[in-house]
Amino acid sequence: MQEPSYRRWVLPLLFLVLAAVPFVAQWLGEPFYVTLGARILIYALAALALNLVLGFAGLVSFGHAMFLGLGCYAVGILSFYGIGNGWVQLAVCIVVCALVALVVGTVCLRTSGIGFIMITLAFAQMFYFLAVSLREYGGDDGLNIYDASAYGLFDLGGSQPVYWAAWGLLLAASLGMLRLRRSPFGMILRATHANPRRVDALGYSVFGVRLTAYVASGVLTGIAGLLLANLTAFASPSYMSWPVSGELIVMVVIGGLGNVLGPIFGAVAYLLMEEAFKSVTQHWMLLMGPVVVVIAMLARGGYGRSLAWLRWPRPAPADAPPGQHAPADEAAIKKAPITKAQIKEASV
Repeated sequence: MQEPSYRRWVLPLLFLVLAAVPFVAQWLGEPFYVTLGARILIYALAALALNLVLGFAGLVSFGHAMFLGLGCYAVGILSFYGIGNGWVQLAVCIVVCALVALVVGTVCLRTSGIGFIMITLAFAQMFYFLAVSLREYGGDDGLNIYDASAYGLFDLGGSQPVYWAAWGLLLAASLGMLRLRRSPFGMILRATHANPRRVDALGYSVFGVRLTAYVASGVLTGIAGLLLANLTAFASPSYMSWPVSGELIVMVVIGGLGNVLGPIFGAVAYLLMEEAFKSVTQHWMLLMGPVVVVIAMLARGGYGRSLAWLRWPRPAPADAPPGQHAPADEAAIKKAPITKAQIKEASV
């Protein structure tokens, strides 16, 4: 199935605009814009990872900030012991986040609904208080990171290198998600959200598919945490707190659940609104809350539904050509059985 023509240019245009931010900031003499842009890209990467389980599989994870904090502490603790090699830090980040996601996912995926939400929140809070108790690494005050991650020919010291690293990783992750969404695994993952019993009846392991997606999501969020640690030169337990998980969920929701690029638009919108409201009042959350509610109510499909208005001219409804069936009723489509042949055909 091909993407609509009005969406094909969205990804290249979006990343061209993001690539222009450092040059515009330099021209304006405002280096803060690069730092803000890097923060947006990092949170967009984390929201994109969360969308894999929240948007595709329909699993509301209220503890994804845990992986963001683990990525930060992978850099901070290794740097504390004088290990500044970025490749070692990246390997430790991936292994730790994968193992934690595997354990947490094995436990929480045995449940669903409110049980899944509360268990992910409980694990996140457990790691939060674990970080607070580590007095050797700063405890509640956090851990300063004096040496940036070094990757041989370059390092992540300063907002400019972090910006371009986050830009490249976000582009690669977005392209990967687009391909994943059309792949057999992506089709099965989304089917587990629509009707897990039928997926199980087809011989696929609903638990195994969801666990794989949860581990991949946790690892990608941990990599975002590694970038965040280099941007702020700081690792703090607050990165693991439940409000951060809530912010990631809000970014995914206002961007559009299941839309591949939705979390990016959601992160841009949320963090820019946050900066704008902070410049007006210190009680900026009183302004942010109603705005998010209005966005969620008026744009339920997120950015993807908004882009549909860009189609011009709008195709008029027509009768089905000879030899083709007329469009089926949406309710009937949802009730129709899903077969392995349909999954393979849709992935081509």
